[in-house]
Amino acid sequence: MNPSSPRPGNQTGRPERPFAVTDDEQLERALRETLAQRVAVPHQLPFDPAGLALRRAGRTRRRRTVAGLALAGIATALATGGMTQLGGQADRTTTPTVVLGDPRGVATRSAGPVAPVPAERPADGEVDLIVAGVLVTATGQRYDLGIGPVERAQRLPDRGGWLLTGPTTVAGRTLWMVPAGGEPQALLAGAEEIVVSPDGRQVAWRDDGRIFSAGIVASQLLAVVGEPAPAGMVPVRFIGNQVLLRAGPQDGHLLWRPSPGTPPGSVAPHVLDVYGARSDGRLVARVRAGARSCLALLGPDLSEDTTRCESTPAADGRGAVSPDGRWLLVNGRLAGADGAILVDLAGDAAPPRTAGPVIGDVVAWTDTRNATYVDRGGALARLRPDEVLAGARATSTPVAGTNADVRPVVVAGSD
Repeated sequence: MNPSSPRPGNQTGRPERPFAVTDDEQLERALRETLAQRVAVPHQLPFDPAGLALRRAGRTRRRRTVAGLALAGIATALATGGMTQLGGQADRTTTPTVVLGDPRGVATRSAGPVAPVPAERPADGEVDLIVAGVLVTATGQRYDLGIGPVERAQRLPDRGGWLLTGPTTVAGRTLWMVPAGGEPQALLAGAEEIVVSPDGRQVAWRDDGRIFSAGIVASQLLAVVGEPAPAGMVPVRFIGNQVLLRAGPQDGHLLWRPSPGTPPGSVAPHVLDVYGARSDGRLVARVRAGARSCLALLGPDLSEDTTRCESTPAADGRGAVSPDGRWLLVNGRLAGADGAILVDLAGDAAPPRTAGPVIGDVVAWTDTRNATYVDRGGALARLRPDEVLAGARATSTPVAGTNADVRPVVVAGSD
């Protein structure tokens, strides 16, 4: 054959590509041609790619949050040593708290502007409030929390923000932290009951047949300890570094000093409610006195010291002792009428006085001279002990944005 004649299958004397084509090259060419054809023809997508990507990112963020909290719990266990595990079985490794990451069920998002910094000290008689999911500070700043209902609220120390406890739901209670200048963070979720210390540095809760206590440091629960607890035993308040526990609906109270391997103490069946402590360490309580109940001062071990029966404290347990231990504001009956009763706890005590309408929730003492609470009708009541002794009574003021179904929540604690 003439070398200059055309060659079948090859138009030049030199091939433009090798004859040996690998399977990978064939697959690559086919994929490129397919993609080019699909790009050339517009298709109606059956889903929103951006929305799908955002949802997947939200799920990933929540998984990483839960994993991070679990790792933080494990690191804490290694650092503190002797930490009691939640599972109830010594051979099963568990995280020290049940944290849902974002109990709202959506990706974490801003509820609005970052939380304000609490005032160093509210003005006389002024308090922070939670109203319909909005934090209203004593200085008038407003912040949409975006976390749902709140049942109790507590200030953090050093103007660090707020601790918020949600109501009981089928999933349990949730403890939220709202740091100053930040957004709400879930510290604890799924607990049967949660109580926070007056200074906002400790928390105790019941979960899965056990009681637990932990310190609150930099948005973390640290040094968690726990002990088995009989059915019905729940934490009700902190007394110093101890946790006061209710043994059951009618079974008295007992104290627990949280430390590894230390079970709660013995039950004091005569103690029905504890309202707080005096500066000398004695506790102010409602005790069983025959067929009735009376106020009493108790020793640090819940032993009875002094009993006063001028008034009959109510069985709802609502009341609080002033920061200096001088005053007790408590629900009760005096002279045949129900209401908030002011009791002078000093040695030369004046007789109890009816101070205002019935307490419907938490009593917040902003200092030794001012107490605030929400009455049964959802209005805000403020009083000063010196004015009550002079014959005045607290008056209730309606709060804007509330109704029969939406009640304001007074934030306890002050800096």
